[in-house]
Amino acid sequence: MSDVLPGRYRHYKGNDYIVIGTARHSETGEVLVVYRPDYGDRALWVRPMSMFQESVETADGMKPRFTLIGES
Repeated sequence: MSDVLPGRYRHYKGNDYIVIGTARHSETGEVLVVYRPDYGDRALWVRPMSMFQESVETADGMKPRFTLIGES
């Protein structure tokens, strides 16, 4: 189910996030990435895997939304 490994990821805007793993939406079967910011309140968040893995347009060109910087 997972092409996203647990570990530390850097968002293209600079903050770090810890990926816990992946889950499936109970109604749609969509694969979601479960993660938490490595700052602030560290609440759990989910994002569709397709969105987690996509590239985004920046002033410096296309960049991955999240980049793995350390595996768990």
